[in-house]
Amino acid sequence: MTPAQIEAYVDATSAALGLRLRPDHRAGVLRYFALAAEFAAVVDAVPLTPHHEPAVAFSPVVPREKEQ
Repeated sequence: MTPAQIEAYVDATSAALGLRLRPDHRAGVLRYFALAAEFAAVVDAVPLTPHHEPAVAFSPVVPREKEQ
């Protein structure tokens, strides 16, 4: 997304949700949204087929310490 598209999206969604962005928070919100859009573009670039199904449940595990 371009910076103008990000601003338009943030403005439209905040208005639709009734959220007022404080002027001192706006730059941070736009910066975070740009970062999130970059992450989404990376995920969106992976080709998926109907064979690729989401997991039924995610079960996190505690990381093990590296063996030396």
